[in-house]
Amino acid sequence: MSTQIVTPSDESDAPHSLIATRGHQMFPQLKDHEIERMRRFGQVQSWSEGQLLVESGKVGPGMIIITGGQVEMSYLDAHGKRHKIVDHTPGHFIGEVGQLSGQRALVNALATSDVEGIVISPEGLRAVMVAEAEAGERIMRALILRRVGLIETGGGGPVLVGRVNHPKLISLQNFLHRNGHPHTTLDCSSAPEAIALVVRVSPDVAEMPLVVCPDGTILHDPTEAQLANTLGLLPSFNENDIYDVAVVGAGPGGLAASVYAASEGLSVLTLDCRAPGGQAGASARIENYLGFPTGISGMALAGRALVQAEKFGAQLAIPIQVSHLDCSTTPPVLTFSDGTRVRARTVVIACGATYRRPRFRNLCTYEGKGIYYWASPVEARLCAREEVAIVGGGNSAGQAVVFLASHARHVHLLIRGPSLAASMSKYLIDRIASLPNVTLHAHTEVTGVDGDETGLKTVHWRKRGEEEPTEHAIRNLFLFTGADPNTSWLKDCAVTTDENGFVLTGEKAGIGLDRSCVSLETSVPGVYAIGDVRSGSTKRVAAAVGEGAAVVAQIHQYIAALPVEQQAAVAEPVC
Repeated sequence: MSTQIVTPSDESDAPHSLIATRGHQMFPQLKDHEIERMRRFGQVQSWSEGQLLVESGKVGPGMIIITGGQVEMSYLDAHGKRHKIVDHTPGHFIGEVGQLSGQRALVNALATSDVEGIVISPEGLRAVMVAEAEAGERIMRALILRRVGLIETGGGGPVLVGRVNHPKLISLQNFLHRNGHPHTTLDCSSAPEAIALVVRVSPDVAEMPLVVCPDGTILHDPTEAQLANTLGLLPSFNENDIYDVAVVGAGPGGLAASVYAASEGLSVLTLDCRAPGGQAGASARIENYLGFPTGISGMALAGRALVQAEKFGAQLAIPIQVSHLDCSTTPPVLTFSDGTRVRARTVVIACGATYRRPRFRNLCTYEGKGIYYWASPVEARLCAREEVAIVGGGNSAGQAVVFLASHARHVHLLIRGPSLAASMSKYLIDRIASLPNVTLHAHTEVTGVDGDETGLKTVHWRKRGEEEPTEHAIRNLFLFTGADPNTSWLKDCAVTTDENGFVLTGEKAGIGLDRSCVSLETSVPGVYAIGDVRSGSTKRVAAAVGEGAAVVAQIHQYIAALPVEQQAAVAEPVC
């Protein structure tokens, strides 16, 4: 039997656009021999008609292969209305990409007849991906596409309620968007259902925005960490566990280290304070990364790498802020901002850099209220048919110009130098030059901004040689003015840095030439630095990925040299 896919003629609002084009990939049918091979990874279970196999908002059992009966898949929208997606029949499976790491379910699976199936836990599912390459490829593609379909509709995710330009609402939208989690936003100034909710809950202004979670919990002005905890995105930690590798930072370098280390059998914990991808994850389109001739968004690249890391068993914890690294103990101890402590035999510093804040009047007042350090689709919607200003002459600024030019009425690009040639790739310079709604302002810097309680209203900038700045009615200002190393959490560790705060490695860190394979090791044995945070690194995505792969060989060598009682069961080092 084949899966019954909901079409636009049905009384449903399933993610039609994706189903119409890739429905056969979203809902593939496993062959009989494939199902038999997968029985060893799971357990047979049965359900009665009318019973839920999976319930939205609760931790799912993993992937379920249907071997008998029929199951209806559905999700709830922002108004609590149920939307049917598909009817699964024998040979098909229940699950989406969240089941790789045991996240809470985003959909309901209802038995519309007596059902029998094979339940494969997240650990078993990861084993399937490795052991059954051909079937695993089709399953992985389906899991990813199902998540994409839910993101399109917001199905199964939280509902954000607030003013569309509220800085906290924008921050929460960005957090969920960059972490690939479905969600819906309702404007409390115009959407009747949002207004009704606000009246019913009666929050103070200070309690906005509201977040209605799938399990019915209502959060008032939550932090990103509180929202992640409520949605079940963060794992629990056992203080007795010792990881082989703790990767601090889930940018391109950190994700590469996670993928290679986990695929080689090391136990990996990857931490990031916000979202996968780092600064590269905020890029609208990366066009000079090897293997992607048509370009790829930073978010898509990070999302693929994240799933790869999960496929091989890396444990990811986002958002978690690492506040302290104690290198005086064996193994080292990492402390999170909430006081949680974890231990790891080796630590990879891949935390990149923090956005540099230029010095001009009222900057802090309007951060998040018209001043931004990235340009995502969330900000692009706020800029529709308006004038915007971008400060910076690097590739990140160039990508933002190209992206925002397709949304904004006009884009002003401000740089302190005479031209873009010294700091931006030529393909971006040429593309910017061809855009009719972009004006380049050379030898120009922002002197201050003004606004009111609703946000930014005016930007003042001055061209070199002019005595007085000019005033411009601009409500959205984007800053791409470089970055400083994110190393404040290393202050109590013996890791040495250069005069600018970037971490020294290899010979620069004082490691003797008699030791091989230590080019990425810091002054503390077993602690490594890769990517933008490393002194002397090439600030490119490909360079960070290369270092992320290379550091794993050095980690193998270090662990192999530990006393036997401190070693994990790892492969031979490769230098």
